[in-house]
Amino acid sequence: MAYIFTLLFFVIIFPILLFLHRRSRYRRFRLPPGSLGLPFLGETLQLISAYKTDNPEPFIDQRVNRYGPIFTTHVFGEPTVFSADPETNRFILLNEGKLFDCSYPGSISNLLGKHSLLLMKGALHKRMHSLTMSFANSSIIKDHLLVDIDRLIRLNLNSWTDRVFLMEEAKKITFELTVKQLMSFDPGEWTETLRKEYVLVIEGFFTLPLPLFSTTYRRAIKARTKVAEALTLIVRQRRKESIMGEKKNDMLGALLASGDHFSDEQIVDFMLALLVAGYETTSTIMTLAVKFLTETPLALAQLKEEHDQIRAKKSYPEAPLEWTDYKSMAFTQCIINETLRVANIIGGIFRRAMTDINIKGYTIPKGWQVFASFRAVHLNPDHFKDARTFNPWRWQVQSNSEVTNPGNVYTPFGGGPRLCPGYELARVVLSVFLHRIVTGYSWFPAEEDKLIFFPTTRTQKRYPIIVKRREESGQCKAP
Repeated sequence: MAYIFTLLFFVIIFPILLFLHRRSRYRRFRLPPGSLGLPFLGETLQLISAYKTDNPEPFIDQRVNRYGPIFTTHVFGEPTVFSADPETNRFILLNEGKLFDCSYPGSISNLLGKHSLLLMKGALHKRMHSLTMSFANSSIIKDHLLVDIDRLIRLNLNSWTDRVFLMEEAKKITFELTVKQLMSFDPGEWTETLRKEYVLVIEGFFTLPLPLFSTTYRRAIKARTKVAEALTLIVRQRRKESIMGEKKNDMLGALLASGDHFSDEQIVDFMLALLVAGYETTSTIMTLAVKFLTETPLALAQLKEEHDQIRAKKSYPEAPLEWTDYKSMAFTQCIINETLRVANIIGGIFRRAMTDINIKGYTIPKGWQVFASFRAVHLNPDHFKDARTFNPWRWQVQSNSEVTNPGNVYTPFGGGPRLCPGYELARVVLSVFLHRIVTGYSWFPAEEDKLIFFPTTRTQKRYPIIVKRREESGQCKAP
């Protein structure tokens, strides 16, 4: 009997008492309006179920309508303040390391590792962020990476026949590109095996970090261990080669040559997180750009015209692209801007308050998590006319009234000290991909597919399409 009472106390009664104690303590603050929901679970289940609908921002929309652009909730085990306000989001981004610390749900932190760039802080983060940007700046892309990007994209597209799952094919491309940049590996059996484990790791990102209760999280932890073991073997081999004087001009080579003397674990965590970033985000933008273009024939026609002009200057169809070709893709950048805005692969960022913070008349208590929502701002008609409509022409003129103050409201790559270091590389990859697919292929959807938004933005059926080479078929029309 005593055992049963003790069990009940720690499993049911104690959590409720702790929850009530915390709630009473927070009453002394002027918190943003909202609800903390149930003990421990909070509103996590409402958030997860909401994003399985066709609405891109149901959880936040509902609460913004009820409470305003800044509200309190409780998700993934923590009280959290959500912001759908661009000024507040900018304040959060710019005060990284001063008022806010980088913070992510336990599931993401555990799966990425404590040494990932996402979770690094202070001087070490600044150093590693700078190192990452040095391998993805325009000069490096122009002189070294563009050739490999174009070659690997052409190699993948040349293997396409008839029906393909575009989301899967795009992920293969971006993963192979990232592995090449990080470790100088060309596509092969090893890279494909590693990629399949990454799929399982990513699936565990937005789950409660409790292996006992979540099979998805438990499977993700096992996959993460396999990935870490595979990368550790590579790091150790490269250390031996480095000692023997063999060096490669890639990210791993730079880490090993660094005077910081990083451990194997630090390097593995760092590379693991970069592989996740390259794999998931750019590939989804590739897929959704094609989907949006398919649904917007005028935009597709204008994009084809731009790229056919570039192709016409080449001595043969698969001649390598040059930096001047990329810089001439003006409408392509409008397509990319609008796809990033509508799709919002990075829906927002988590941070943690380092002290009690007063903002917009509210107090965010020290230790609380905050979530700055980029998606909620990008899809707000106050900032973008017909905000939920794909309209690439809105980006053609900087002063276009379609966009209100783009510098403050358009943040697809974040901002502040944690601005995505690969933003220029991502644009180049997307531009090269769009060039190769619109000049080399025609396509139509193999079946209806729709967007879903949890745990990440993607299509429900991986966007199956029927593809034909343009020179073989002229125009490929749906039956």
